[in-house]
Amino acid sequence: MKKFFTVIGGMGTLATESYIHLLNERTPITKDQDYLDYIIVNHATVPDRTAHIIDNSKPSFLPPLVEDLQQQSLLKPEFMVIICNTAHYYYKELQAATDIPLIHMPHLAISTMKKKYPNAKKVGLIATKGTIEDHIYENEIKDAGFEYSLGDQQIRDDVESLIYDDIKEKGQMNAKKYYDILKRMHEEFNCDVIVLGCTELSYAQEKASEHPYNVIDAQSIVVDTSIELETKMRKGEKIDISKIY
Repeated sequence: MKKFFTVIGGMGTLATESYIHLLNERTPITKDQDYLDYIIVNHATVPDRTAHIIDNSKPSFLPPLVEDLQQQSLLKPEFMVIICNTAHYYYKELQAATDIPLIHMPHLAISTMKKKYPNAKKVGLIATKGTIEDHIYENEIKDAGFEYSLGDQQIRDDVESLIYDDIKEKGQMNAKKYYDILKRMHEEFNCDVIVLGCTELSYAQEKASEHPYNVIDAQSIVVDTSIELETKMRKGEKIDISKIY
């Protein structure tokens, strides 16, 4: 392949599977050749991102991801995406490891939210402990000019349980738990829009999208952006990652 992109995934695998499913489902096709050209790296053994961010003595996920990026860079993809919000804790180090443009998922998500919900007063953030601890999304939300809420401890515990107990450990989706989290963020914490700051929550959204709440699904946004960029590549247009934000 000469014009393709690389997907660095496996964090977790069901979330990566959800990204690929949506990517293929949303691509306009009439024949096999209309699907996109991409390489999937499902690096499931990358150390847990949250565990390392909370406790730096735990194995770092940076070295294996740097290795992935450098290996893929030899193949010269046009751009790369990392299907894990929490991994963007090391975004600067990861981008510095390669000349290939790497999409910044949290930045793209919040810049999209600003365009889609310019009149939102308060933004809710639900994510892993690691993503909340590293303030990636909080800083993006504040820089965009919005108030934000992380809910209360019970909500954060329920989010962690949905991500780890249900999806990562059991490979199951608990729709009721997901809906209850969204409902409480909306009704008790007055959130006009809720950011899904974890790809497992994007998986939850794919499997249980029948609810009335406004959400910003970072993975879904990256899917649409991947299709847009690859379509331009096929037309021979030069892509500029900086213009997607």
